Amino acid sequence: MSALRRVRKYFISSQVYEALRPLFFLTFLYGLTPFHVVRRKMGESYLKMSCFGVFNIFIYICLCGFCYISSLRQGESIVGYFFRTEISTIGDRLQIFNGLIAGAVIYTSAILKRCKLLGTLTILHSLDTNFSNIGVRVKYSRIFRYSLLVLIFKLLILGVYFVGVFRLLVSLDVTPSFCVCMTFFLQHSVVSIAICLFCVIAFSFERRLSIINQVLKNLAHQWDTRTLKAVAQKQRSLQCLDSFSMYTIVTKDPAEIIQESMEIHHLICEAAATANKYFTYQLLTIISIAFLIIVFDAYYVLETLLGKSKRESKFKTVEFVTFFSCQMILYLIAIISIVEGSNRAIKKSEKTGGIVHSLLNKTKSAEVKEKLQQFSMQLMHLKINFTAAGLFNIDRTLYFTISGALTTYLIILLQFTSNSPNNGYGNGSSCCETFSNMTNHTL
Repeated sequence: MSALRRVRKYFISSQVYEALRPLFFLTFLYGLTPFHVVRRKMGESYLKMSCFGVFNIFIYICLCGFCYISSLRQGESIVGYFFRTEISTIGDRLQIFNGLIAGAVIYTSAILKRCKLLGTLTILHSLDTNFSNIGVRVKYSRIFRYSLLVLIFKLLILGVYFVGVFRLLVSLDVTPSFCVCMTFFLQHSVVSIAICLFCVIAFSFERRLSIINQVLKNLAHQWDTRTLKAVAQKQRSLQCLDSFSMYTIVTKDPAEIIQESMEIHHLICEAAATANKYFTYQLLTIISIAFLIIVFDAYYVLETLLGKSKRESKFKTVEFVTFFSCQMILYLIAIISIVEGSNRAIKKSEKTGGIVHSLLNKTKSAEVKEKLQQFSMQLMHLKINFTAAGLFNIDRTLYFTISGALTTYLIILLQFTSNSPNNGYGNGSSCCETFSNMTNHTL
């Protein structure tokens, strides 16, 4: 029992920084953030930026730049080991180039915009005081477990994928160079961990909005059962049923509770806007490279399955299709993780408006009604929204946009292959030579 309690205690966290310790340990290790969580003598945790963290980021920037540029100059890549065509060469070089840009943007943001990330977490930490004013003591165990679950899930998928790919290459006596291995490993792992950081921060907003919604729902429930009357009792029962908050009793009237809820909502929106400034260019580059990889991987798979491919490769069709399908699924999961993490926080924010208007219809106190009207106006002007550099919103509408663009590009690529007499492959003539021969023959 004592061992079980020790294990259970490890998965319980009471501070915002303590809950994010595993995540920031991994991001610090990968050079994605210059911060790491430290604990003061009094037991309170905080984020500390170290010189080694900044130096580590510069090491990763130099390593990524060297490996990507070397791979571009040598024209060598993991995809190139499977087969080479004119289209695959273009797609492969675009992928390496986008990977270089993605690495540069992610690591540059880690240095230049570190204050945005620190500001976001500082606001989240300060919300503890606001929640205590309405009788809610936040427990961070769920955020801690969620961050562990996301990290384990991502690392497990990456581990299985890396082992499978390299065992497949070794089985056919293909030995990737150091630069190729590093570009392949860094591109997938850095993108995945950056997504984990975004998802956990978005989940933190979602959980705090859930508390606010539950507090307001409890007010509505108490009014319905007539256990709480406007300005009649000094002691109110406010039971927040959120999974990581406590049952408490506070001595506040509804107007004060609504005022505190407004301030908390304002701080959450401010933290979300600050976080969006930190992640905006990272999300744009990650979604762009994911879309590019999905387009070309889907093209390679469809071309092979439709029997239009005349590739010359050591790999069997099953191995070929499996590799590109797994890589495509890996980046589909990346896009889904980003969109769903953002969408859940947005939906929680949207629910607050409906609850406020429900309270507005039930209240008979002029003071409470005035506070609720102010809250309603605040909800109109302050909304949680995540964008990719302002170019598009990150919500479920992105699925439709990507699906339409993916279909268009796949049709273009498949038509290009069908119209090429030699299907554009290795030993055949190039596109320019083919066009010249066709023109001469016609003349």
